[in-house]
Amino acid sequence: MQQVEDYSVSTVDVTKETFNETIVENDTVLIDFWADWCPPCKQFAPTFAAASEEHPDITFAKVDTEDQMELAQAFDIRSIPTLMAVRDNVVVYSQPGAIPKDALDDLISQLKALDMDEVHAQIATEQDGAPEE
Repeated sequence: MQQVEDYSVSTVDVTKETFNETIVENDTVLIDFWADWCPPCKQFAPTFAAASEEHPDITFAKVDTEDQMELAQAFDIRSIPTLMAVRDNVVVYSQPGAIPKDALDDLISQLKALDMDEVHAQIATEQDGAPEE
């Protein structure tokens, strides 16, 4: 019998009912959109779980796209796994495909270094339609 690893200890399962709360209550959230039938998702799971243990200051969330179809549709998830990063209630990264550990570590470093004041200013400028001075 094959042993199945449990990666749920260091990650949070998110549903449409808990999604907003998870995003609002945590400054930085990395979300793995996955499905049980998806081999690349299963390959990425240990990498995602290991990163969650290395970075306790970030919330690592998982969305089962089979169980949470509405949530997957809301974010236009067309390919899995898809990794999404949210900081200060803003989606700052969304990319399909399993990524290796070094790429995930690099993404996390960039995510932590991101100047959110600048991001919010850029969003405000885009919403106003006026060029930034």
